[in-house]
Amino acid sequence: MIARQDTPGGRDADERPRNRGGPPGWRRPDASMSLLADLFAGKHLDPGYAEAAARRAASGGTAPPRGRLRGAGVLLVLALTGALAAVAGLEVHRSEPVAAERRSELIDQIHARTAETDALQRRLDRLRADTERRRAAALARSAAGRRVRQQVAAAGAAAAAAPAAGEGLVVTLDDAPRDAPAGHAAPGRAAEGGRVYDQDLQVLVNGLWAAGARAIGVNGRRLAPTTAIRAAGEAIMVDYRPLAGPYEVTALGDPGRLREAFAGSPADRRLAALRDRFGIRYDTRRSDGVRLPAAGAFRLRYAVPPRRGRPVSGGGVVRR
Repeated sequence: MIARQDTPGGRDADERPRNRGGPPGWRRPDASMSLLADLFAGKHLDPGYAEAAARRAASGGTAPPRGRLRGAGVLLVLALTGALAAVAGLEVHRSEPVAAERRSELIDQIHARTAETDALQRRLDRLRADTERRRAAALARSAAGRRVRQQVAAAGAAAAAAPAAGEGLVVTLDDAPRDAPAGHAAPGRAAEGGRVYDQDLQVLVNGLWAAGARAIGVNGRRLAPTTAIRAAGEAIMVDYRPLAGPYEVTALGDPGRLREAFAGSPADRRLAALRDRFGIRYDTRRSDGVRLPAAGAFRLRYAVPPRRGRPVSGGGVVRR
């Protein structure tokens, strides 16, 4: 039985580093550089990879070519993309009849509601005219009533609450034709730059007011001090009612004075430039028999003196 002896370093004799071809205790100086030695010797593969390569070579197997795998993957991706595009096209084709039907229903509803609104507006005009006749008859019974009637008539004219008639000036604006002549905008450009926008109507109306018009209407709709001219999509809204071209802006007043005051104004120069550059229609004519109805109903607001102990708003008045 052999007993182990402890070495001075605290290790057993069996755990000492073996000296390969050297004296006892000798160690190769390049032992820590085995990786570099393997690289210089041509051993580039990890031992596990080298062993797997040796087994494959011994069994005669070959790795699948990378080019074929890549080509198959590309074909698979293209096939899936084509299938998805075909499915999307079928869904769009199926939904087209439904969308067209919904659009037709919405258009029918818009026409029906517009007809109802027009009928209600005509009824309102008849009731307003009847009310005006009864009020005038009641106020004509006394001198004080006649003075009040004159004041009401002046206020109604300023607020466009009463019909107006007389001679005036009619200005027509319309989109440029699709086949604009040479010297005007090209047909493709006329569809964009040759359109009449809400800003153009605003400039025209403000120019006619500045020229001294007593009353103004657009396509037969009377403009009040609170009337707004806006755009909703491709439609122009006047007093929240859609209008279609051509747009006839009628201004009541002396035609000669209106034409003289409006000619050369910023509004006239702007519209003339649009006509010359984009081919929009812009012409002016005189009319001796202009009739404009009263404007739509107003939301009445008035002020009353504040009471003691009551909250006050609107700069010292209470709005109703």
